[in-house]
Amino acid sequence: MSIFSGLDEIVQSQYPLAKSTWYGLGGPADYFIRPKTVEQLGQVVLRCAENHIPVFLMGLGSNLLIGDEGLRGAVIKLDTEQFTKVDFEAGNTGLTAWGGTELSRLVLTCVEKGLSGLEPLTGIPGSVGGAIKMNAGGNFGDFGAVVESVTLMDSQADVFEMSKPELVFDYRGTNITAQFILNARVKLTGGDPEQIMRAVKEIWIYKKNSQPLNTKNAGCIFKNPRGQSAGALIDRAGLKGLQIGGATVSDKHANFIIAGKDCKSRDVMRLIDAIKQRVKEQFDTELELEIEIWS
Repeated sequence: MSIFSGLDEIVQSQYPLAKSTWYGLGGPADYFIRPKTVEQLGQVVLRCAENHIPVFLMGLGSNLLIGDEGLRGAVIKLDTEQFTKVDFEAGNTGLTAWGGTELSRLVLTCVEKGLSGLEPLTGIPGSVGGAIKMNAGGNFGDFGAVVESVTLMDSQADVFEMSKPELVFDYRGTNITAQFILNARVKLTGGDPEQIMRAVKEIWIYKKNSQPLNTKNAGCIFKNPRGQSAGALIDRAGLKGLQIGGATVSDKHANFIIAGKDCKSRDVMRLIDAIKQRVKEQFDTELELEIEIWS
């Protein structure tokens, strides 16, 4: 009997992961699974646990690097209708966004409805689930400021909820340990759509002018050390434009690594190691990854 017997319609084998990431790099996964319901997700989680299959949860692949050899395990992607819903609460400013919802789409939908609070997330790629897990944000604020509660599923397929103050958001992280963020309740404030859109446009222009948006990259590679800028440290170390294989440190923003023609994942990984070593040598600072590397 097949491991995923009865779930065959949502399971693909030897799936090429490169096409599902912003970098466009990496090898295949043993299994690529797109559940249609929470129940199906639970069944997949239990089957993987019973058969000792490692599980990886993929959002929109925006801050992710996959090894050239691919993954021995199951990659689950929550991009079907059930997991990309947004339910707005009638008569108030609350909403429930499911984990697979595209963050940029949610921001613009809220602008159209005159709901303010998500503007700081303008220009940040990825899914709602991923953005919550890493508390996505930037100079203008972060997601955790507006999240009231989250519904989660753990590795035993148990579903439960965490709410503030039990739910804690830090810089690029949370205290969520469950792998699956099913949905989140968000509390915003009412405002004038035109005024909110002006704020969104200002943030977008700022990012367009300071980041290499029209290149193959995975966003910021490193977290900012406390009180410092990772990009500034890399720049001061003289690493802008440094190239290894097909991977290059961006001349526009040193915390971005661009994948050029014929780039391999190992090129990006070697460049990451070179950056970390140089910054450690010059500034005695350990850079910590913001992107995820699966290999």
